[in-house]
Amino acid sequence: MAASTTLVLFSGNTSTRIPFPKADSSSSIRVSLKTNACAVSDLGFITSQLSGLKISKVVSIQPARPIFTKFSPALQPVARRICPFTGKKANRANKVSFSNHKTKKLQFVNLQYKRVWWEAGKRFVKLRLSTKALKTIEKNGLDAVAKKAGIDLRKL
Repeated sequence: MAASTTLVLFSGNTSTRIPFPKADSSSSIRVSLKTNACAVSDLGFITSQLSGLKISKVVSIQPARPIFTKFSPALQPVARRICPFTGKKANRANKVSFSNHKTKKLQFVNLQYKRVWWEAGKRFVKLRLSTKALKTIEKNGLDAVAKKAGIDLRKL
């Protein structure tokens, strides 16, 4: 229900009301002219000499509604270099030169993408795990290692 706003023209002691389409019903536009030279064209536009033109717009502010949307990031987060099964992550170490000058470096975990057969689900599961976790899975089984790490294989 968007009603048209009213454009009020004041010139001397007289005032003229002109309907102004496509605007909020809560806003009104008030134009006061100090000169008597004012004409309204067929399209609804106002022409004047622009001398002493004063335009003021009165807008009533409605209270803002809370927006409830689920936040979803634009980009997917980058996979961290941490093994989900063993919790292994990068180690801070020193790189020592021949002159015994030490600079900091990171020793990353040997992570590999591997398709592992999941017996309970009767399918392959693609995992990114460390070589140490791969040895543990071969020894103890995928279900036991995933249960100990708290990983739900049905969601993979």
